[in-house]
Amino acid sequence: MRLLLKVEELLMFCLGLYLFSLLDYSWWWFVGLILAPDIGMLGYLLGNRVGAMSYNLFHHKGLAIVIYFLGIYLSLPLCQLIGIILFSHASMDRIFGYGLKYNSGFKYTHLGEIGNKDE
Repeated sequence: MRLLLKVEELLMFCLGLYLFSLLDYSWWWFVGLILAPDIGMLGYLLGNRVGAMSYNLFHHKGLAIVIYFLGIYLSLPLCQLIGIILFSHASMDRIFGYGLKYNSGFKYTHLGEIGNKDE
């Protein structure tokens, strides 16, 4: 099952690459921004609860899709870019086992505990 989920996330990451290719931005923008959503980790400086909330905000695929479609509706390529980067980054993270966070700490995710060898 874990392999199937990773393949699914890989295909979603590829969808993000495809959607990015439809925009009029150089590829270095994608490469340069793909790690930008990790700024949400700074919330952990204020504790686990705030950290989980800020991390999850920057890694929520539903929000990324809303931002992307808002960009289409308003004809704002920058908004589309932001949505694609958020979506692609979340997919990339989930390929590597980094899921949405619980309030109990950074390593506790909806995909299981990060670093837990028993998974």
